Amino acid sequence: MVRGGASPRKAPSQPAKKRRAPPSSKRRSSSLSSLADATKAKTLSGKASLSSNKPKARLDDLASKYWAVPKATRAYMTLTVLATASSLLLGDELAQSLFALTPGWFPLQPHRLITAGAYLGAPSVQALMSVYYLFAYGSSLESSYGLATFLLFLSLQVLALACFSTAVSSPFYAQPLITAMLHVVSRQDALANVKWLIFTVPYWTLPYGLMLSDVLQAQSAAAATPHVLGILAGHLWHFFKVIWPAKTGSDWLVAPRWLRARLDEDGADKGGGEARVKRRRGKGVALGDL
Repeated sequence: MVRGGASPRKAPSQPAKKRRAPPSSKRRSSSLSSLADATKAKTLSGKASLSSNKPKARLDDLASKYWAVPKATRAYMTLTVLATASSLLLGDELAQSLFALTPGWFPLQPHRLITAGAYLGAPSVQALMSVYYLFAYGSSLESSYGLATFLLFLSLQVLALACFSTAVSSPFYAQPLITAMLHVVSRQDALANVKWLIFTVPYWTLPYGLMLSDVLQAQSAAAATPHVLGILAGHLWHFFKVIWPAKTGSDWLVAPRWLRARLDEDGADKGGGEARVKRRRGKGVALGDL
């Protein structure tokens, strides 16, 4: 007998019973090797990890939203982001000298027509909001007009704003182009009520409200210049696309039939064909029908 009342040792002829391992379905904890599978990542207690696949799912969702944006608007947004972000690498002064539309450099570098309409300055909250406005208003117009007519809209707006900006010695017109989009979109349903800050205003006043907010923020009347140029350029399109056809029955701002047949899903009829305008002579042309 051993002190303390312990039982004697068992004879060698009676080996100790081995404890059976529980079945795999009843095990509480997982081995570290089971964590290697990213799709079945678990903690040591056997529960699924809360962070499994979340970053990948978010990136996939962001990518799907990006590719869901209409083609021309998506390309313009990408160019705007790249041109604006390049100032971080090149510096604001060098970026402006490369992208600005100046009369002396334009004949030798015609790409400045595009870069001057894509550069929003150094990255900022205002630049981020401008990209969002570009997405919202550009997508609405491209969905209404079709790709071919929307490309015609962008081309004519760039030419008009290049002339207006040169007249007022402004080397960039990305913000005026966004305001022009907003002006055209706001005229589709001019009397609809929309929220601006804490106010409910008619849709057609929204470009002027944004102009007023920029003037108050900058404490300078010069901040209204880009918005004025954009409203003028946008109204030129609205006049010859909506008001003029309503009076005369002829729509001058129609993309060529071969371009509509090539780019638009609905073929040559998308964008407001000439025959459709003639059938509705004197009754106007709705933007949604173009």
